[in-house]
Amino acid sequence: MDGNPDVITQVQDHSSRRQPLLLEAKNLSKSFGGLRAVDQASLFVTQGSITGLIGPNGAGKTTLFNLLSSFIRPDSGQVIFDGAAIHHLQPHQVAQQGLVRTFQVARVLSRLSVLENMLLGVQQQTGERLWNVWLRPGKIRQEERVQRDRAWELLESVGLAAKANDYAGSLSGGQRKLLEIARAMMVRPKLVLLDEPAAGVNPTLINQICEYIQEWNRQGMTFLVIEHNMDVIMSLCDHVWVMAEGKNLASGTPAQVQQNAQVLEAYLGD
Repeated sequence: MDGNPDVITQVQDHSSRRQPLLLEAKNLSKSFGGLRAVDQASLFVTQGSITGLIGPNGAGKTTLFNLLSSFIRPDSGQVIFDGAAIHHLQPHQVAQQGLVRTFQVARVLSRLSVLENMLLGVQQQTGERLWNVWLRPGKIRQEERVQRDRAWELLESVGLAAKANDYAGSLSGGQRKLLEIARAMMVRPKLVLLDEPAAGVNPTLINQICEYIQEWNRQGMTFLVIEHNMDVIMSLCDHVWVMAEGKNLASGTPAQVQQNAQVLEAYLGD
């Protein structure tokens, strides 16, 4: 399955004229032993968009996310974020550049409170350097107040403020996903990679998660979303990339992708 590079090029040329590119993956490949998980895959995300990434199970979507966020290194290819190459950086350095991610199974520290989990998302605080505890205690206290206020604001915005002092381990699966997304927002990122935000979540909470994503997007946040729930993808996304067998298969608007014969074949078979 070789995909359709002509469609990808046409869409890229058209989209890049409308909005600047925030993220661009160029010909990424990654193998694990004899398995080629990602094979010359490319995509772009325009600033201010909600972009989708879909494909059947085993298509290489999560591996591609891991490459974009530097959790693994590509065998070949490049990742360009906000005009600079990032595929050589460590994951925490990528996050410091403004690209953060969530996971299929939400990662929270169960024995810390919800509020403490939120505060762990903050990076490069003055108090991280030991000598500043003595030299700059006033600035540390000021930063802590600002970050605590922001954490409360975000928890209120996602309906978790009442659980701020509860152990994160007491949250439902859907609430943990909300906590992980809200924690990602603590660093005021430029781009958030969401890995299946609706997986294992009840329909009511799915609708709420989608509303939060749309509201943050209206405020200027950019998202790249992996999701198997097609209703979520089609209602949220401006643009959708499709992978199959580690390669690009199709790219276009949600309506174009829904009508693409190659996409239907990849999902439904012969």
